[in-house]
Amino acid sequence: MHRESLDSGLPQNQHQINTWIQHLKQRADNNPTPLVPPIKALLELVKQDKQLLLLSKQMFCPPQQTQQLQLSTLVLQSFDEFIVLLNAVMTQAPAYIRSNNLTAEAFNPSGFIGLPINALLTAAITSTASRHFFSNQLVCQQFKKILAYWSVYLTSEASRDVLVQDCLNQEPQILAWLNPIVQEQIIDIACQASFDPALKAFPFEHYFECDPNDEFYGFKSWDDFFTRKFTSSIRPIAAGEDIIANPCESAPLQVVENVELNARFWLKGHPYSLQNMMNFDPLAEQFVGGTVYQAYLNALSYHRWHSPVSGTIKKIDIVNGSYDYAPSSSLPFLTAVATRTIIFIESDNPYIGLMCFIAVGIAEVSSCEVTVTQGQHVDKGQQLGMFHCGGSTHCLIFSPHVNLSFDFHRTEPGLNATNIPVCSCIAVVN
Repeated sequence: MHRESLDSGLPQNQHQINTWIQHLKQRADNNPTPLVPPIKALLELVKQDKQLLLLSKQMFCPPQQTQQLQLSTLVLQSFDEFIVLLNAVMTQAPAYIRSNNLTAEAFNPSGFIGLPINALLTAAITSTASRHFFSNQLVCQQFKKILAYWSVYLTSEASRDVLVQDCLNQEPQILAWLNPIVQEQIIDIACQASFDPALKAFPFEHYFECDPNDEFYGFKSWDDFFTRKFTSSIRPIAAGEDIIANPCESAPLQVVENVELNARFWLKGHPYSLQNMMNFDPLAEQFVGGTVYQAYLNALSYHRWHSPVSGTIKKIDIVNGSYDYAPSSSLPFLTAVATRTIIFIESDNPYIGLMCFIAVGIAEVSSCEVTVTQGQHVDKGQQLGMFHCGGSTHCLIFSPHVNLSFDFHRTEPGLNATNIPVCSCIAVVN
């Protein structure tokens, strides 16, 4: 099957990214604030390191720009400007953004799910110098601290303003996440696998645990809204020990068989490299020649993970990713370099045996939260963890002795696929 790439949560045209960043510039100019501690520390790090200082100057020079991301070439003029805008994001939760430019909107009718740091990285990683800069280990370590600082804001009550506040008299428009228009979009995504139009008539609270009588629907923060739970009856768990349950509410990307232990994942085609995906764990050797199923999440979707089988958690590894890749990187490539959680599960079904679930964060998912522990027995459909703030992808990996028949629920794998419900059948063990 085709290997795809995805600008997760970003607008599909240059106009919307550029316009949003111009809006962020105005916000920063109108509300100047001192640099928050981790961003100030990043700036000091760059000033004190000659190589980083040189790269920070080169990365926004026109001769350095690549053609791949020309859309941002003229948007950010300097590293100092990048720092100011990054600082402005620290008190801004992701917004639901849509263009009131009809031409632009035609390319992205469901709106732009605004992931601020993702958009800034798109604007910043446009040159060889910028790639070297963001691949520096010291920069990666400091960037993680910046994301951790931002996550504190996203779990605060102050972050809830984007749930209820519309900003319609501007370009692009910002709609509240609880605006009926956005609620309708979220419900549409939740009903993608169904051909019954009547299901879309049910209200938001039919699908998600919330309190519609409260101004914020009972959500305590932006993060609380993002990680919202389905109501108990919405996603039944596929029964049968030979049935693999879909671990996430996600759209299928591809199935690849006969995967290699050590492949050149950075080359064209981005083959899966088990050794890199599994962070050089010795258990990777058990999956050589096996099968990888990969799917991706819509930013409007449900973001919790559930166990695909009943079994025992054998091992958990949380891997810190780097930021030296563009957000348009191939999704298979990201399985080897991005922030990710690796969970090995020994299935109760011996015909499945040891399998692996990998939850991959994209760009600004600084936290992949795990809610199970090593040695714990889990039932199929039981929660394993969740993503925090950002579009994401995931993989299921099976050893070569497992013979699988996949059920794509009448959608064609690829970037135009529709969601398959979490906990529904994704494959049958033959």
